[in-house]
Amino acid sequence: MNVHSQTKRPRDPRLDFFRGIGMFIIFIAHVPWNWWTLWIPARFGFSDATEIFVFCSGMASALAFGKTFDVYGWGIGAARIAQRMWQVYWAFIGQFLVVAVGLVMVHESGFLNDCCGLTQDYVNSLNLWHLYNKTEIALPGLMTMTWVPNYFDILPMYVVILALMPAIMLISRYSVPGAFAFSIGLWLASQFGLLDLPAEPWSDRKWFFNPFAWQMLFFTGFAFMRGWIPAPPVSRNLVLFALAILVITVPFAYFRVYSANHLDLVWAKEVREAIRPLWVKTEFGILRYMHFLALAYVAWVAAGEHGKRLLGHGVLWGGFVRVVQKVGQQSLAVFMASLVIAQTVAILRDMAWARGEWLAQVFTNFGGFLALIAVAYVVSWYKSQPWRKPPSISNPPSSTVPGSSPREGGNQTTEHARSEAKEPALT
Repeated sequence: MNVHSQTKRPRDPRLDFFRGIGMFIIFIAHVPWNWWTLWIPARFGFSDATEIFVFCSGMASALAFGKTFDVYGWGIGAARIAQRMWQVYWAFIGQFLVVAVGLVMVHESGFLNDCCGLTQDYVNSLNLWHLYNKTEIALPGLMTMTWVPNYFDILPMYVVILALMPAIMLISRYSVPGAFAFSIGLWLASQFGLLDLPAEPWSDRKWFFNPFAWQMLFFTGFAFMRGWIPAPPVSRNLVLFALAILVITVPFAYFRVYSANHLDLVWAKEVREAIRPLWVKTEFGILRYMHFLALAYVAWVAAGEHGKRLLGHGVLWGGFVRVVQKVGQQSLAVFMASLVIAQTVAILRDMAWARGEWLAQVFTNFGGFLALIAVAYVVSWYKSQPWRKPPSISNPPSSTVPGSSPREGGNQTTEHARSEAKEPALT
């Protein structure tokens, strides 16, 4: 296969759009004491934004890394995955330290108490005092990912799932069904507690997201983009079936149905508890899988072929879609920033003693959205490496050198810009 003949596959607008939507939902879920969390999809079904993130990450990984295996072979593909694991691992460490150190600095300064009378221990709310009270245990645990506080558990899961990709690609070279069997086998083993990972050195708590269970969803998205699973047909009966799954799930997922303080439907609560192993989040119960696939199919049909229904439809809608897609394109950076921003906006809201006020919650959430969008555009700008591009010359005569004509000076500047653009990046 000729490497140079490979053309870059265009990004699917649906992938970026739904991944961007997932980033906004994840942010809402991470803002402490945020009543908007009562209205995210997780409250009405078994699956939530985590499924969106994992599934779309699998699809994106097929595009970003699958081709490397095809063109350069398994060894280079595995090396590329190792590099990405290294990047995500240090993203996890950096994100943790920024939040943990930042919250302790605020706590120890006494500023919140002095200015606003706040006595809330934000460090304890995330269970982070262990880093300071048990440093000799907590720090090695952090570096080895044997201490994974719940607030920071998505990236460690992603690291382990990435580590499984070379195995999946190796098996698929000989048998694609074998790769499916490997993935399903890991999921089944996790259902019986055979692949639990420790989350705290001082207790028997396990990882909240078992990566050996969640990998099945990741590789489902991966398989769709690799063509191992054909795209489902657009069928009225399939749409109705998917919608039926979503509706039937509501009584067993929506807290206002089974909660004692609301409708208190005892039968719904009893059924919910009886089927707990089928929807539990840690081991990614099979009902979560079914619910998400039904939701994904409805969203896929609604977006139209190649996302055609996402395009057009006026300037306002088009602008909204482009912004959400930008957030989806920079999902790792946005996710990392979202955890920091979620804590920041929550503290600012609490400084005004407005935790329960409607308007303050609106400002908190929309302010966070704007911050996430800003992060996405800034990261995109940096990734474009504008310093590698030839500078625009608005006034050619001013760039002339002594002893040369304006035309010659302009040519020299242009040639210099071209040579600069060809130099490798050193930072």
